[in-house]
Amino acid sequence: MKTLLDANQIKDHLDQLAREILADVPNGTDLAVIGIRSRGAELAHRLTALLSKKSKQEIPCGVLDITLYRDDLNDAHSVAHHEVRTTEITFNIDGKLILLVDDVLFTGRSTRAALDALIDLGRPQAIRLAVLVDRGGREFPIQADYACTKIDVDPTERVQVCLIDPDGKDEVIVE
Repeated sequence: MKTLLDANQIKDHLDQLAREILADVPNGTDLAVIGIRSRGAELAHRLTALLSKKSKQEIPCGVLDITLYRDDLNDAHSVAHHEVRTTEITFNIDGKLILLVDDVLFTGRSTRAALDALIDLGRPQAIRLAVLVDRGGREFPIQADYACTKIDVDPTERVQVCLIDPDGKDEVIVE
């Protein structure tokens, strides 16, 4: 097991990511942040707080559950247990620039499911993807617009993101 990012590095990377996003998004843009449940949601809340503080304006944040949009939901060979939880988006996404946040971008399947779920909720102006870790290995033509760190790891290795809520510590490890 190798530590890729510790708590201070995650904090610094998120701060840099917020600066990068604000430099990239034109003033007056109707921006909203939506995190993919579960660790993407926690990262979205942290990133929204940084964006709101740096821009001196309140930016809405929501949480998206993609369980029913997964392409392995009925796969008999899937070992994952899928629990449907709530989507918590209390604002209209129509016309907004949506910053979709996830912890790790690997195959692109979770992002594809999230895009489908978002489109069912409305018609955003645009959707941009921000991730903590881009590990390569795509199965779909999906790329992050913003990535805190990019790494190349063997497909058999696992990148695990631990966050204070729910894991009790902030770190990214490669197993």
